[in-house]
Amino acid sequence: MKIVRLMFLQLFGLLVTSLALASTDHTMLVKGPFKTGEDVTKVCLQCHQKQADEFIKTTHWKWKGTPNHLKGKQKDGEEFGKANMLNAVCTSIEGGKDGVVHEQCSKCHAGYGWMRADFDFKDTGKIDCLICHAQKGNYSKIIGGNVNKQAMEKGSMNLDLAAQSVAAPTRNNCGSCHYFGGGSDSVKVPGIESTLEKKDRKLDVHMGTKASGGADLACQACHITKNHKIAGASSMTAHYDERVNCDNCHNGAKTPHQKSKNGGIISKHLKTVACQTCHIPYFARSQATRMEWYWSDAGKDLKSEEQFDKETYVKKMGRFVWGMNVKPVYAWYNGTVDRYMKGDVIKDPSKPVVMSKPAGSIADNTSKLYPYKLFIGDLPMDSTFKYLSVFQHYKSFWVDFNWEKALLGGAEGSGLPYSGKYQFVKTASYFSLSHEVAPKEEALTCGECHLSGTRMDWKALGYKGDPMTVGGRFAKAVGKKK
Repeated sequence: MKIVRLMFLQLFGLLVTSLALASTDHTMLVKGPFKTGEDVTKVCLQCHQKQADEFIKTTHWKWKGTPNHLKGKQKDGEEFGKANMLNAVCTSIEGGKDGVVHEQCSKCHAGYGWMRADFDFKDTGKIDCLICHAQKGNYSKIIGGNVNKQAMEKGSMNLDLAAQSVAAPTRNNCGSCHYFGGGSDSVKVPGIESTLEKKDRKLDVHMGTKASGGADLACQACHITKNHKIAGASSMTAHYDERVNCDNCHNGAKTPHQKSKNGGIISKHLKTVACQTCHIPYFARSQATRMEWYWSDAGKDLKSEEQFDKETYVKKMGRFVWGMNVKPVYAWYNGTVDRYMKGDVIKDPSKPVVMSKPAGSIADNTSKLYPYKLFIGDLPMDSTFKYLSVFQHYKSFWVDFNWEKALLGGAEGSGLPYSGKYQFVKTASYFSLSHEVAPKEEALTCGECHLSGTRMDWKALGYKGDPMTVGGRFAKAVGKKK
């Protein structure tokens, strides 16, 4: 009994210590005045060198990691990620001599001064602690990943107050970068946008305000963080540290459908259907998301119109199509993704190049049906080498709209030769949906997918027809003899 009591006291002591650390008031611990972000980091490292050493090993710092999410590459020794892969949104960060495009993209990097390809990722003194932890002071950064000195001079940003206000990250900390992925609000992943700050439960039960009946969760409630490694596996990323699964929380006494009238039937679906499929019936319900992006129209003098209060054309980026209250597309996912990798030869340029797509099939028992945003557009392809070309947008195309010059700059930064001839090819990307979880009363009903329902394209998914009548992949058809 004494041993049990001692263990309890020890655990209680650890809990109290952890809570104390999490809520430590840094007002008297962090002294200014500070002129640069590195000045703040120097003070942070006096107590948090261990945490800094952990952080520089993460994908949030390196923008790449072991490709454990890429089909066929899980055991590759090389690391992949935003730092060295192509995408159909902002394309690549490698363009230009010495990687000059890093200067533009690193304003959302959790570090200071990633201006060129020779950035020292082992230097913990370059870590930006404030982008994730500052709660006051209106902290902001500029191109080059450095603090906004102009805002400091104007008095609209207080670096000292930001440093003294550090605490556990809030949604706003995460959102300062993730809300604006792709260049502006709600471009890339629907549900990850600025309205999360004041979301209603009807739009997201997990992040909706408590006043509306939501749980008002912080991001890390699901994206559990250990040693600064943040759980989560996006369909766009090559690496993940840990998975985020619904049953991390919804288990035991909280297991779903236990009291549901059709709970038994619904639970049988869990071998084949992901929770998100039924509980995210539509996406982009709060504000429009970009559904199409055509770089081939960039540089032209086209008229921009408004669609859902969003611009349909920006000269330096091209033409867009926006969508709101969109029905997802569905695909099999077995825990890995198929990915276009830099330098991959395109066998048939007349067909869309699939930039990222979930791997899996009806025949793969580990696969489940998940909902996706299908994002389409186009990118330049080298007409001779038949691979997607990296082009330099920052300090090149965005200045003179010269594709030839931009493609030469992209070749210099990425190491992919440019033959001198290019053409645009269609692209398709599948962006996974896990946010904007609707209230249970708005979840899909049987009739939306089965019998007269048209939500699912059963034959495209590998079935002979509606599995309710022809039989599912784990069961014989209804009415057939055993």
